Amino acid sequence: MKSDDDKTTPLEQEPFTVGSFHPEDAEGIVRLFRAVYGEGYPISLFYDPAAVTEANREGRCYSIVARTDAGEIIGATHLYRSAPGKTLYEWGAGLVLKECRSWGINNCLGDFLCNKFVPRNPHIETLFGEAVCNHPHLQKAIARLNFVETAIEVALMPAEAYTQEKSAQGRVATLNGFRCYKPKPHRIFLPLAYERELRGIYDRLDDTRDMVVSEGKIPGVTPTRAALTVFDFARVARIAVPEIGGDFGDRLSALEGEALTKNTVVFQVWLNLTEPWVGAAVDVLRGRGYFFGGPLPRWFDGDGLLMQKLLCPPDFEGIVLASDFAKQLLEFIQEDRRRAIS
Repeated sequence: MKSDDDKTTPLEQEPFTVGSFHPEDAEGIVRLFRAVYGEGYPISLFYDPAAVTEANREGRCYSIVARTDAGEIIGATHLYRSAPGKTLYEWGAGLVLKECRSWGINNCLGDFLCNKFVPRNPHIETLFGEAVCNHPHLQKAIARLNFVETAIEVALMPAEAYTQEKSAQGRVATLNGFRCYKPKPHRIFLPLAYERELRGIYDRLDDTRDMVVSEGKIPGVTPTRAALTVFDFARVARIAVPEIGGDFGDRLSALEGEALTKNTVVFQVWLNLTEPWVGAAVDVLRGRGYFFGGPLPRWFDGDGLLMQKLLCPPDFEGIVLASDFAKQLLEFIQEDRRRAIS
């Protein structure tokens, strides 16, 4: 939501080009992030030109930029690895200078990234994006580029990340969309508690799956393999569980306790849907206040499942969704959260 004193005047459109990163773009990318977000963007990489250059050189991050003929960076978007799967890349950290937002820059960035850059890089087999839900623009952009909506991360981003933009009153949710470039059919196991919802989502996917209801018991002697990542600024903890073992409950308690010492208010657990006993792990999480988020294609190379828990009030009324499917998904998530906290 813009304030009454937001008097930004659009600039008259001038020629610009969109292309891959050049080292001389790094300073302009940093200036762009400061112009749009001030010092509030939660990824410190984008405030360090040398780090931006190094990340692009190493392939940890790919920057796509919009440049004026004079070389000014007026828009950018990025690909980077944020999930355990090595062939899955996240499309995010996109922004356009406020004065230039009527120029169609976002569409040009998205078209170049999805239809030119990724096909030239075959090690990128699947893309996903977390489209913010304080406005519908990014959701419409990923839909136009054939991303399939699968999950909603409730209350992911703090409102402070949007202070410069004045576009959020409370924590901001994201809608996750995926686009497959290289199919990988494989077997997944559907937790009985969410079988119907998962089948409905997978019916829309642009890749095939062999789906079986999860009925297996967690192996008692196998240890859980899990990793915790805490995002201090966002107060979000993500627990990746590629292998569920007999100590799952105890391991979960230990990682949650560690996250609580860092003032975490949003907990996310990623489970591996290729494990036959994933349903038993879902039952453990449901008993501890977690609720449905949605499936995450290719998350561990095989698919993952997002479960989430909040220690803060969600701003469901502030969630803006563009598609009927996303609205139905949110209704189920709200219903499942009511079950979790009752």
